[in-house]
Amino acid sequence: MRSVLDPLALIGRYGTQGFALSIFIGLALPQFAAAARPLLGATIFAFLAITFARVDLAALRALVRRPAPIGLAGLWLLAAPPAIVVAIFAVVGREALGPGLALGLALYAAAPPIMSSPAVAMMLNLPPTLLVAVVLVTTMLAPLVAPPLVEAVAGAAVPLDAGALVTRLALLIGGALALAIVLRLTLGMERIRRNKARFDGLGVVFYAIFAIAAMDGVLAAMVERPALVATILAIVFGLSAAGFASAMLILRPLPPAERFVMGYATGQRNIGLLVAALGAATPETTFLFFALAQFPIYLMPQIVKPMARRFVVEERAG
Repeated sequence: MRSVLDPLALIGRYGTQGFALSIFIGLALPQFAAAARPLLGATIFAFLAITFARVDLAALRALVRRPAPIGLAGLWLLAAPPAIVVAIFAVVGREALGPGLALGLALYAAAPPIMSSPAVAMMLNLPPTLLVAVVLVTTMLAPLVAPPLVEAVAGAAVPLDAGALVTRLALLIGGALALAIVLRLTLGMERIRRNKARFDGLGVVFYAIFAIAAMDGVLAAMVERPALVATILAIVFGLSAAGFASAMLILRPLPPAERFVMGYATGQRNIGLLVAALGAATPETTFLFFALAQFPIYLMPQIVKPMARRFVVEERAG
């Protein structure tokens, strides 16, 4: 068993590099994208279950007794992305972007934070507890908040199936929580902590599979429509940077390390959840926006790692 788990530990020790590499593996292996796509839901489910299993319940209970940080962070993660997107529309013009790209930005604005963000915080050795709480809350609110918000930001009716979204969220989150409980009861929290690198490595493997599936059609778009791809990449990396900068500037009541992880969650959104709800109604350009939005999700942990080290030192010193 140890010989099987040791490679996971090695991958986990280089988790942020593994995240960055996996997006390029997805580009290099486009022929496997169609085969990997049915595994999208399973990889997200497994990643979420592992993240929940690793949560420090004592810290979470202490956080619930102080609802102000959860309220502030939750409101921020719901309000900041729509505000950033509306500002883009005000400057550039919704019509100038075209309907497909405008819808992609509207989905970004309405989507909850990516579910892997607490795991990324763990890989960076930053506190994940507040982030776990607000990701769970904002994701549970998505069926109520996302459909009207997409329509308001996009400026048009969008065929988003709220009922399907509720069902997917209930199965995904409820099932992941149940599996997390089983993992904690079976392994024990001490063993889970002791195997941090192996759990990190398992997460990187799951997200490498996700990256391969998400890259379906991206390489062809880079060849056939390079200007559009470059424009979307500039937008999604700009959104990511805006998330970091705005959270660090505005969320002053939170400790710097928590502001930093909130900045990551502000910029990286679970657009795939809403794309799945749209299904076949998703325009081609909107799906391309979703696919290219994975680049900052996968690359940012490695890009910001030097900055994150400073907050780790401050957190331990405090």
